[in-house]
Parts: sequence; C-alpha cells; structure tokens
Amino acid sequence: MTGFGRRLPPEPAPAPVPAPVLAPVPASVREAPSALRPETRGAMDEALTRLRAQVMERVDSAVAAELQPHELQAQLEGLVHEIAERERLELTAREQARMAEQMANDMVGYGPLEALLRDEGINEIMVNGPNRVFIETAGKLHLSGVRFRDNAQVASIAQKMAASVGRRVDESSPLVDCRLLDGSRVNVVLPPLALDGACITIRKFGKRKVDFAAMVGNGSMSPRLARILEIASRCRLNVVISGGTGSGKTTLMNAMSQLIEHDERVVTIEDTAELRLQQPHVVRLETRPPNLEGRGEVTQRDLIKNALRMRPDRIIVGEVRGQEAFDMLQAMNTGHDGSICTVHANTTRDALTRIENMVQMGSMALPVRAIRTQIAGAVDLIIQVERMRDGVRRVTQVSEVCGMDGEVITMNEVFTFEFHGEDATGRIQGDWMSPAIRPGFTERLRAFGLDRAWMQVLQEG
Repeated sequence: MTGFGRRLPPEPAPAPVPAPVLAPVPASVREAPSALRPETRGAMDEALTRLRAQVMERVDSAVAAELQPHELQAQLEGLVHEIAERERLELTAREQARMAEQMANDMVGYGPLEALLRDEGINEIMVNGPNRVFIETAGKLHLSGVRFRDNAQVASIAQKMAASVGRRVDESSPLVDCRLLDGSRVNVVLPPLALDGACITIRKFGKRKVDFAAMVGNGSMSPRLARILEIASRCRLNVVISGGTGSGKTTLMNAMSQLIEHDERVVTIEDTAELRLQQPHVVRLETRPPNLEGRGEVTQRDLIKNALRMRPDRIIVGEVRGQEAFDMLQAMNTGHDGSICTVHANTTRDALTRIENMVQMGSMALPVRAIRTQIAGAVDLIIQVERMRDGVRRVTQVSEVCGMDGEVITMNEVFTFEFHGEDATGRIQGDWMSPAIRPGFTERLRAFGLDRAWMQVLQEG
C-alpha cells in the first residue's frame, strides 16, 4: 500500500515503497465502494472533496512539515492515485498530479497563490475574495484564473502569512501589514472590514537586482539622469523620493543605495522590510504593532530617535507618513548626510507641502516658517517617480531645494520629463530635459571632486 512519511531518495534508481502512514487507514475507507461516475460538475466537486478529505486523513502533519515541497508532492500524488483507484474515481494522471500539487501548496505553502508567487513576471497579486484574483504584469492589471475553494481558505492563507513573521490577523484585529520570508510585502483586510471576503495584496519582492543600468534599459530614466543620481548618491546628498503607490519609489531607493560606500554604517527603518542593501554594515529596523492589550507598539518615530543613538552615517526610511517626518529632518540636519526617505505626493512641490503637514502633525507649536527653514536646510534633492499609463515607471522630475525666499521654499528643476507622444505599441515617448543650472550644493560636489562632472552631464543635452 502506498504510504506517506518517508523522504524520497535523491538517486534516480527505483525508490523503495515508502512506509505506511503513521495513522492507520480509517475503517470508512477500507472497503472499496462501487465506481463513482459523476455526471455533473457539482457531483465531481463533491467527489474530489471526499477524495481530498481521505488523503488528508492519511497524512501525518509532523512528517509533512519536514519534507521538501517536491518530496511532499510526490508522496501525495501516490496517495491520490491509490485512493482514487480504490474509489474508482476516474481521474487522469494530470488531474491527480494537479490535486497533489494543490494539497502540497496548502500544507507547506500559500495554496493557490504559490504559482503566482513563483512567477517572476508578476509584480503584484491582489486577492478580492475567493474568485477574483488580479495580477499586475508589465504595469498592467489582469484578472487571473486562480480560484480559492471558499472565503475560509483565503482567510486561512492570510493568517499563515501573518504568522510567518510573528504577526496576527483575525476578526478582532482585521488589518495587518507584514512580509513573506522572501521579503514580499503583504497587506491583509479581513471581514467585517472587507465586505466581500478577505482581501490580500502582495507586492512581490523581485529577485533580480535592479540598478541604474536596468532602469535606463526599461525606460525609467535617461543615461544622463542616471549619472546625475549616481553623483547625488556618491556625494551624500539628502534625497526625498516622491510618488504614488506602486510608482517605483522603493526600487529607485534600492538602486541609489547600491552606491553607498562599504565603510559607512547604514540604518534602515521600515514598517515592512523591503530594502535590499548590499553593504556589509547595515542595521535593519522594523516597526512593531501593538499586542492584544494595545501595548508594545514601536513606531517609526521611536526607531528614528533610537537610530540617532546608533552612530549611523546614513539613515534610510522606507516611507515617511506621519510625525516621524520631524525626526527625519532633524537627522538630515545633524550630520547624517546622504540620508534617503520616501513620501507619497504627486509632484516635487507637493512633496514639500506633505512633509510640512506631517511635521505639523507632531509639532503643532512650531511656526510654519521654522518648519520650512528646517526642510530647506535638510533636503537637497526631491525625485518624483510615476507609473504612467503605458505601465512603465518613470522618473518625471528631479528638483533641487535651494533655500527660502521670504516664506516660500525655492526650488530649481534639475530634470523634467517632457511628453512627446506614443509609438505604435502605446508606449509613451519623451525626453528628460535640463536647464543646466548650477546647483546650490556645488561646494558639496566639489568636496567629492564631482562638481565638473555634474555640470558636464547637465550640459550634454
């Protein structure tokens, strides 16, 4: 009898018959019933449900957890074949293999989402209930053919994702941000907040390293603009990356961080860890939500304050969206040059307004002029990124923060994307134009020996 619970031998030679499962065969399945010949879809679904239940009765979960996914799937396939044959349920070899794969994914993976998570061409996965799973490929959304059995399976997988990093999501705490072990970012909303069933949104963690060369290759920026951003990173300019959700802010931040010198101590602060820094001296900090009693929360503001005591050369904040904006400006103004953060805004000018508003959230007593003076003194460059209608994420603006003119923060454009039209495939065409103005941080560039290189790049156009 085919069993379950022994590792398959790695050699291609014929494998010995695995030992029987640890649990005895239930009496209810010892006798073979008459052949099942379902004639309707409903009858077939019912038969497959019974088959699945009988297979699961034969599985020892402790043994299954120790097996590699391909070993588990192979043994499950043997069980599916044995029980289907005894039940006289007519299933092709492909259907049996598919059922074994689905069960293996349920047991040691994330069920129907496993295939989507393995597909390198998919950037985001959006589950809007058991029968509506959308995916983003090449910047465009599509309805996939992936289906869950029911809402309970969606909720179960969401809970497994949260539990993998020590977080919880249930009816009493129906919202959670977490990450998968590969770094992919996950947001979960459960009923009663989600009216049509559990919703899962996954921002996948790409395995390919994205640098400036790759971004130039896919049309996100021009070679001149890439060179300017390389110089900005090497010269330790303080940079704010601005854009909407899914516009490519984290990708650009990762690309810029690759130019940080290896002898610098870098502290990263994120709600959900996404950054992939390659330097040897990186300290990664992640916020913590409150526990069941509402205690123990650690916010980004707490982590930024603590980071200042950790002797960082640079502080990188994944996303500034609240009172921590004030502490980030303090860090940029107190010797932590080369710090980077992201904000949600539509233009580089809007980014300044957004930072000002976030500072006021935590420091209501500060006059507006004092806040703007802090911003003008702390930030050197603001980079605007946008996901455009052809699906390509582009840098659309690079602006220098110059200083104050009365009550207004003054800015100079370094680069602006000018739209020209679309080609035959619908891809947007345009150029990155620069007025070639000498920046206010020329002395900083000169200290690194890159002031001439900066102006040469701007004047090439």
